[in-house]
Amino acid sequence: MDDLLQVEHLQAEPGQRFDGYLDVAEMQDGTPARVPMVLINGAQSGPTLYLQAMSDGDELNGLAVARQVLKRLDPARLKGQVIAALIVNFHAFHWHQAFSPVDGKKMNRCFPGRKDGTSSERIAYRLFQGAVRQSDYCIDLHQGGVRPMIDEVRVRVDRRKRIHKACLELGRIFGIGYILDCRGPDGQLARAAPEEGIPTIDPELGGCHGWDESSIQKGVTGVENVLKHYGFISGHPRIPKRQVVVDGFLSLLSNRGGFLEYHADLYDHLQKGDQVADVTDPFGNVLETLRAPEESIFWSKNLRPMVSSGEGVGTLGKNIRHI
Repeated sequence: MDDLLQVEHLQAEPGQRFDGYLDVAEMQDGTPARVPMVLINGAQSGPTLYLQAMSDGDELNGLAVARQVLKRLDPARLKGQVIAALIVNFHAFHWHQAFSPVDGKKMNRCFPGRKDGTSSERIAYRLFQGAVRQSDYCIDLHQGGVRPMIDEVRVRVDRRKRIHKACLELGRIFGIGYILDCRGPDGQLARAAPEEGIPTIDPELGGCHGWDESSIQKGVTGVENVLKHYGFISGHPRIPKRQVVVDGFLSLLSNRGGFLEYHADLYDHLQKGDQVADVTDPFGNVLETLRAPEESIFWSKNLRPMVSSGEGVGTLGKNIRHI
């Protein structure tokens, strides 16, 4: 490891923490768009972790997790280095949405980016080249937007690739208890970084407006599990002895329009034929009962208690296994 930790012009000497901004774009009046960055350079040598939050501008839980974890890290006791990008999708954050209003792109479809690309691609390129590529592990913090969802970790690498085993192990060490092991779309950091040999996971910390303390605390524990297991800090990680893994989702669609009355709760382990929800008319009469089509985990559900015909009522994690 080089003694100096550096991301472009931002620098931290051994045993130091540096907070600063990386100018990544310009707004329409020429003022800079800036990504807040934290560089923590441990007093002792060790691996490097890249921690990223808010590549989707409306997913705030990851920012809260990063802030708490970084506040608790002592550079004098850290073995290795931590690089954190706190608000990656600057434009989307200010518009309270997932997609950048500048180019209409979702940042987590833009990695490893392009030097001469659209706004989101240029930001992704700067972070990938300047920070991600010097790391040994990556954690890309997300949440399920505002839709209620379980707390889980996503491994987005093709299972035929050699790096998949290390990514799945990183997800297990995060220790949140539920893992989606499914190849992700092009442009996800959790796919692009492993192409460089860097194990990466994509925790999805619930779904809510604003900050959800329960999901945030699970995320803090997860990041600190990684830091402990891989030798950044002292202590023993808290990892469940048995964790649920699924390899995809089933979408549960309503055939009728109406109001939802759920019989199942998130995290429920459903058997084929179990009731998930009733669709009712304004008077409370049941129009349709929706059931699990196969053994599955109730993974996410609607934000609002009403649906139109053909609208999704929830997602179910399928092909359950345990690790």
